[in-house]
Amino acid sequence: MQQKIVLIGGPGTGKSTVLNELINRGFECMPEISREVTLKAQKEGIDQLFLTQPLLFSQMLLEGREQQYIDAKNSTSEIVFFDRGIPDVHAYMNYLGNEYPPVYKEKSSQYIYDKVFMLAPWEEIYQSDNERYETFEQAVKIDTFLRDAYQEIGYKIINVPFGTVKERCDYILHSLQNDVQ
Repeated sequence: MQQKIVLIGGPGTGKSTVLNELINRGFECMPEISREVTLKAQKEGIDQLFLTQPLLFSQMLLEGREQQYIDAKNSTSEIVFFDRGIPDVHAYMNYLGNEYPPVYKEKSSQYIYDKVFMLAPWEEIYQSDNERYETFEQAVKIDTFLRDAYQEIGYKIINVPFGTVKERCDYILHSLQNDVQ
């Protein structure tokens, strides 16, 4: 039976770096799509779609993450890793204090991940860039909203300790292996 594993955490916690290492180790991974949505909007002249039209941005993310889940389900891979999950969408809307349609939480409860690994804010590795506008302090706040959103649905969150990329990947894979035995 396929396992769907999601990596969560605020911006700049190393999720994408860990997923790239998992890809190098031969695992199927669904990439973060918010950068793709942001870059597409920037090409259309909207500098920060998330800030100017958060509901549209979030709807695009919800659709993209739902499609990723469906694509994973149709995959023959035994394990599929996700760089963020569907509940991240309403967690970010909660962080902003914006209202959103009930379908956001409905989708979060409809598409269930088998395990949730959280990478905590880590100031030593945090970097902002053209698509990541948040300060480290904002990343810490977002982290709280993410944790709350997943726990509200009933997920048990597994905290990934700080360490090298190899150590973090090894921790995740060892946790999955120990869970199976």
